[in-house]
Amino acid sequence: MNVERLRIMRELADRGTVAAVADAMSMTPSAVSQQLKLLAREAGVSLLEPDGRRLRLTDAGRALVLRADDVLSALARATAEMERYRASPRGRVRVALFPSGAALLLSGVLTRLANSDVDIDARDEDLPASSVPQLLADYDVVLTHRDERAPSTEGPRIEVTPLMREPIDLVLPPGHALAQHDTVDLRELADERWISVRGGFPVDDVLLSVAAATGVEPRVVQRVNDFRVTETLVAAGHGVALMPRYAVVHPGLVRRELSGVRAGRIYELATRPDAGRLPAIAAVLDAFRAEADYSTAQWPSVS
Repeated sequence: MNVERLRIMRELADRGTVAAVADAMSMTPSAVSQQLKLLAREAGVSLLEPDGRRLRLTDAGRALVLRADDVLSALARATAEMERYRASPRGRVRVALFPSGAALLLSGVLTRLANSDVDIDARDEDLPASSVPQLLADYDVVLTHRDERAPSTEGPRIEVTPLMREPIDLVLPPGHALAQHDTVDLRELADERWISVRGGFPVDDVLLSVAAATGVEPRVVQRVNDFRVTETLVAAGHGVALMPRYAVVHPGLVRRELSGVRAGRIYELATRPDAGRLPAIAAVLDAFRAEADYSTAQWPSVS
């Protein structure tokens, strides 16, 4: 089977539509469709079937996508072997990061790679962990985060490198009655006004745990994904919030640990299977691991 047609098939599995594949691969939709037809002819089975105005993979198509991953990974390994003959890793690595993770780690990662021949092309992508399969269509490495009780994003087509755990703390305005406590029990939060994030993100998942523990639905008055905005709202007395420990920078806020629930988010690096064999990508993964270790060492506990 033609390798480039297998690549087009994998792109369709990642992106969902012929138009999206055509745009990503600088082809026309008709050319993409023609290549997929030729691939089906080479395979001798139907790979796609109508789904309204779109196409979806048949069982045979889904099986072939997994084999396409194997073929393309083998080519990547061959490239990696050739690159090992070079004096040092080199190349451009596309990295997607969620914003608060980028604020914590990206500068240090770039510093660690500054004297190498590895260039990072970084973009912020404020999407939940469920979007990792789609992001890997455009990026080599995706820094994602999830509630620690949620399952990993690892799967047959996704390889995950665990990076670090970040506690999630209660953030209070100055003068709040609970600020006098060393820790705060969940039951003391039943009547609070909450500033939270959009659903599907780790902080909101922890807030749902608060609801399960107290039996009271949290009264969320605002939902914003920018933690700087959250801090200003809490500081002004518009509510309380849960925030990742290393994201809190406002000097006037009070941070307290929650009692009665283990609250944290897990950072993970997602790649294609075997992508870490490529020296440039391996160097990026190593830099993230080193920077994560350094960052967590700087924040031993709640102040």
